[in-house]
Amino acid sequence: QVQLVESGGGLVQAGGSLRLSCVGSGITFNNNIMGWYRQAPGKQRELVATIGIVGGTNYADSVKGRFTISRDNAKNTVYLQSNSLKPEDTAVYYCNARTIVTNQVYWGQGTQVTVSS
Repeated sequence: QVQLVESGGGLVQAGGSLRLSCVGSGITFNNNIMGWYRQAPGKQRELVATIGIVGGTNYADSVKGRFTISRDNAKNTVYLQSNSLKPEDTAVYYCNARTIVTNQVYWGQGTQVTVSS
C-alpha cells in the first residue's frame, strides 16, 4: 500500500515562510518523479514544482524565485520551502509521485496553507 503524507502547512502572514514535507511509505522515492501541486477554493489544481530522479527541477512561474523543491531519498521525503508567501498562495498543497517504470501516479491527502494579509 502506497501512502504519501504531507505536513508543515498552517497559517502564516504575508511575507512569511513555511516548509512542507511529504513522506512516502510503500514506495521508494528514488524511482519516482516527485511534485507539489496546489488547489485553491473554486480553482483547478495547478502544478507548483517538480523534481526529477537526478534532481532537475521545474517551477510554476508564479512561485519562481520564492519556492524551492528538494528531495532526500534516504529519508523518502520531498520538501517544498516556501518563502515570501502571498495571500494568493493560499491553497491545499498536494504531494505527487510518478513511478518512472509504469507511470503510475500517487497523491497525498494534502495540507492546508493559509497566508493572511
